[in-house]
Amino acid sequence: GMGGMVGAAATPVLTAPLPQERGGNNSFTHEALTLKYKLDNQFELVFVVGFQKILTLTYVDKLIDDVHKEFRDKYRNEFQQKGALGLLNGTFDFKDDFMRLLRDAEESSKVRAPTVMKTFEQSLKSQKTVKCMIETRGEKPKEKVKNKKNKGSKKDGTEAVAVPSKASAADKQLSAAGDKEELTKDEILQKNREEFFRRHMKAGEKSRSPKPDAQKEKGKKPRVWDLGNSNAKVLDYSNSATNGSAEACPVEEFDPDMALGDKNREPGRLYDLEYESDDEAEEEKVVQNPSKPSVKKGGLGGMFGMLKGLVGSKSLTRDDMDPVLEKMKDHLIAKNVAAEIAVQLCESVAKKLEGKVMGTFTTVTSTVKQALQEALVQILQPQRRVDVLRDVMDAQRHRRPYVVTFCGVNGVGKSTNLAKISFWLIENGFSVLIAACDTFRAGAVEQLRTHTRRLNALHPPESHGGRTMVQLYEKGYGKDAAGIAMEAISYARNQGFDVVLVDTAGRMQDNAPLMTALAKLIAVNAPDLVLFVGEALVGNEAVDQLVKFNKALADHSMAQTPRLIDGIVLTKFDTIDDKVGAAISMTYITSKPIVFVGTGQTYCDLRSLNAKAVVAALMKA
Repeated sequence: GMGGMVGAAATPVLTAPLPQERGGNNSFTHEALTLKYKLDNQFELVFVVGFQKILTLTYVDKLIDDVHKEFRDKYRNEFQQKGALGLLNGTFDFKDDFMRLLRDAEESSKVRAPTVMKTFEQSLKSQKTVKCMIETRGEKPKEKVKNKKNKGSKKDGTEAVAVPSKASAADKQLSAAGDKEELTKDEILQKNREEFFRRHMKAGEKSRSPKPDAQKEKGKKPRVWDLGNSNAKVLDYSNSATNGSAEACPVEEFDPDMALGDKNREPGRLYDLEYESDDEAEEEKVVQNPSKPSVKKGGLGGMFGMLKGLVGSKSLTRDDMDPVLEKMKDHLIAKNVAAEIAVQLCESVAKKLEGKVMGTFTTVTSTVKQALQEALVQILQPQRRVDVLRDVMDAQRHRRPYVVTFCGVNGVGKSTNLAKISFWLIENGFSVLIAACDTFRAGAVEQLRTHTRRLNALHPPESHGGRTMVQLYEKGYGKDAAGIAMEAISYARNQGFDVVLVDTAGRMQDNAPLMTALAKLIAVNAPDLVLFVGEALVGNEAVDQLVKFNKALADHSMAQTPRLIDGIVLTKFDTIDDKVGAAISMTYITSKPIVFVGTGQTYCDLRSLNAKAVVAALMKA
């Protein structure tokens, strides 16, 4: 680099593909160096600035922007005449300009001196008397608001209609409307009150319909609470068909068809997610829409109007794309993609397309949509795939069990999906030990015991050469989860189990002690795979959960390179129709794949992620 600190270069885009841009984060770190790059799509240039990672340089963004602008303006004519080949042969004398820009950027970062705090004498508070700070109840707050108004107006030099800094939302709306600005504060309050009462009266009338009451009375009749004796028989459900205590029915009596669902499936195969996309119908719509206005306008005007919208050979600008991107962003948020991720996605698509020359018969909408679709598929197919069966076989060769830990917040389906994954592993001929490390939630161990019994009923030892295919390792409640996991793994090694599935207690991402305990469990037992279980119903919360889970694992890890989440199990996928945004949020945040997708209540309702199907559902209008 120049001066050992910063180096910049402009190269034509004819080399290896750039690292994928994630939400406008266009930097790349390699060992001690950080590279930041900026694309110029119009002339197919990449500007790269390199500097030592240890230096936190505030002016890098400004420098790269300035170099980009100056270089482009200086050699614009050459680019336009010679094209990409001319760039390769051309010589560019830019060193002096670069050094000047670097000096300017360095100077500008020094100029900003730290702001000095005001002394008490300079502050407004020093001018007030003690008397004016004493509040008398009831009358003062109104005056306060008025004072604020006046202060604001003095500053701006406008009339006193400026919106007070802490005005109510309704107040803001009214003043923004413009035509209602003459209303005084009291009149506005009065209006709001009337509106509020009117709304509540309506709601009240609606809820007063006589039907629900009648239903309520009907529903309440059977229970009579005379000290609880008279209807004890009614409340005793123990002899009904449900499977009660574990000891009473050692062999599980249940309908295997019900537990398995689809009879025609191939045992042990993990099917892809299916989604019927309406691509053909959509294409027809796209073709029909532009022709509609041309019919109404009649004659040539309409026809030319239509062509103007289509004919390309024009480079895309931010203004062209903004309205389309705004719509796309809202569409993604409506489909449950976390809001900040939708914004970042649209931002990176805009950067990718800016200055790009469009094809002849393409609209801006279709170009943006196509780019967004490609970005989404890329996000859902991270670089590292997790192939569980291959990894289990690898562990078998080394005579050790393959350990999977499940973690996630409360009630997302960790135990249920653990049972489904057990069933899938058993069907592929692997024996499973389930470690009950949720020693907190009442009924957690019993739930896993029931699953173990059911799985053993479906795959008895007789059909597997006398080998017990699934077993539960549990030590009851209130014990240390990390200890139980450790014992379970050594038991599995001695008994020759192929896979250990560790179930952990659900915990909220903000609960520091529980997150520390989880990090300890993972650090101590070093599982082969850490799966985060997240439900498909989640919206913005997905980001918070994953960021904080990963942060907790990183903070409390003892290893040099901390163990983070390796993959995701996306559950309750059958409950969301086409609002599949959570899949994007989770893979975007972690850059890790969705390994399994839970799609229902039976053991067979487990799928692998099909990126194209998810993107088709996401882009569907």
